[in-house]
Amino acid sequence: MDNTSCLMVIFGGTGDLTKRKLLPAIYNLYVEGLLPDNFATVAVGRKAYTHEEYRMIARESVMNFSRNGMNEDKWSALSERIYYEKVEFHDPAAYVSLKNFLNELDKRYQTKGNRVYYLAVAPEYFEVIAEQLHDHKMAENNGAWQRVVIEKPFGRDLRSAEYLNQKLSQVFDESHIYRIDHYLGKEMLQNIMVIRFANGLFEPIWNNRYIDNVQISIDETVGVENRGNYYEKAGALRDMVQSHMLQLLSLVAMEPPIDLSTDAIRDEKVKVLRSLRPITRETVSSSVVRGQYGRGTIDGKPVVAYREEERVSPDSDTETFVALKTYVDNFRWAGVPFYLRTGKRLADRSAKIVIQFKQLPGILYFKEYGPLEPNLLVIWIQPREGVYLQFNAKKPGQKYNIVPVQMDFCQNCSLYNNSPEAYERLLYDVMRGDSTLFTRWDEVEYSWRFVDSIVNAWKDGKDTIEVYEAGTWGPTGANELLKKDGFEWWNITA
Repeated sequence: MDNTSCLMVIFGGTGDLTKRKLLPAIYNLYVEGLLPDNFATVAVGRKAYTHEEYRMIARESVMNFSRNGMNEDKWSALSERIYYEKVEFHDPAAYVSLKNFLNELDKRYQTKGNRVYYLAVAPEYFEVIAEQLHDHKMAENNGAWQRVVIEKPFGRDLRSAEYLNQKLSQVFDESHIYRIDHYLGKEMLQNIMVIRFANGLFEPIWNNRYIDNVQISIDETVGVENRGNYYEKAGALRDMVQSHMLQLLSLVAMEPPIDLSTDAIRDEKVKVLRSLRPITRETVSSSVVRGQYGRGTIDGKPVVAYREEERVSPDSDTETFVALKTYVDNFRWAGVPFYLRTGKRLADRSAKIVIQFKQLPGILYFKEYGPLEPNLLVIWIQPREGVYLQFNAKKPGQKYNIVPVQMDFCQNCSLYNNSPEAYERLLYDVMRGDSTLFTRWDEVEYSWRFVDSIVNAWKDGKDTIEVYEAGTWGPTGANELLKKDGFEWWNITA
């Protein structure tokens, strides 16, 4: 694993993402023998900690959030490779000290100058950190590799995304920029292509001749929690649709790539994003529904309305729910509606894709026994991971009753199946230089073009936002969006 030897430098080392996801992921990779032999982690933050003080923080993070239990021997060995460096992000002198420290660790661990710079910080720091790395010659990729990992949001519209990309591209080549979307690291997302392209049962019917509609839902029961300030600027459209949901859509709708190389897969995803039908001022009211949660009950406990959350304006018109209908205007999908739904404070927490197949002609059993349930393929992404296929069969008994039945596969229901967390796969891929599960710039560009068309249509039109009760499935308008097409949301719970 010599080519993966590296230092992982985490800017934002005291932040929530690092504590909840990154440190546990590093520990899990170490437990499973997937970290390179020559490796160390340097957490960078603005608070003053010694190495030992930070290692205690890291230990607590691992104990609280790791999927693997604490192994004292493993932790003892790993913790010796975890360091902390205090850096004020705007202070050039701090980067001189950081550079010297990293060079020292390079020699100690024989990491050859290879670096992963993980920017687990607020987006306003992306540019300044990249510039400082450039100014201090810490990202030259000369005889060694240096890669940068960027968390979303990557801009808040196309214009700001282009500006940020320009700044990053002045420091890092596109092949060394890893725009992370943690959904792409989830097991079942990686399984979508296998389900489609490794099964003669599905690929021949994965088109508009056999599929009636596609529903993609990411439903959350939590509110904005302590992210009110961020969410006021983003909203559900920018926070979820631009990234997670359009990535899911592109994986479902993409054509078979010529091979399994990174660029071949990304090329097909971009074709889907380019084929999305723009939403205009004339179509926005019939294609998009905005909602905002009011007071309600979640798990039997009362919860406040969005406008009552901390750091949220009392008259905010920020959406916490979006449902939309779009089309992929290409030969395979012409005429098939794709319905996307995401929201906070909904009735259930789940992420899933529902493929609804077309009904057979209304004769034989349909004519004799009335309308029958459609065939469904459901791909569960979280918290349940798996697939089930719904089809019609005769109910046991003397009478001839036809009922829907399911063939159900759950890959994380067994106590013995401890699926890796998304960040484990993604960190592992960064170290290996595999960017397949990361977002290329043109994917970002075309997803922002689509989202910007909605934002601009909202500005130009008479847009309204519907308040929905927390603990329900969202605004009534979301149901009408499908009902007028003769469909309904499949609120299937795991």
